Amino acid sequence: MACRQQAADRVIRPKLRSPGHRKYRRHVEVAFWEQIARGLLAEEAAGIVGVASGGRGTLVPQRFDVKFQPSGRCLSFAECEEIALLRVQCNGV
Repeated sequence: MACRQQAADRVIRPKLRSPGHRKYRRHVEVAFWEQIARGLLAEEAAGIVGVASGGRGTLVPQRFDVKFQPSGRCLSFAECEEIALLRVQCNGV
């Protein structure tokens, strides 16, 4: 008995990427956004980091959720709890 090939098996196409897939590694994105924060244009920052800077291929439309290293301005859990207790007691912070 002959094995019949499905029509879908004959179509060769690349795998579809996940919509949330990062095009560049995280350390590259962080370095790019650090250059943007210093005041460089997107093309200049991409050149320094070493990624393509062509039109829509740049990192600017890719990710806005890249977090920088903590600056030390964030409160610790204990400090947040202390503020919550002071608010419950109607004391000023």
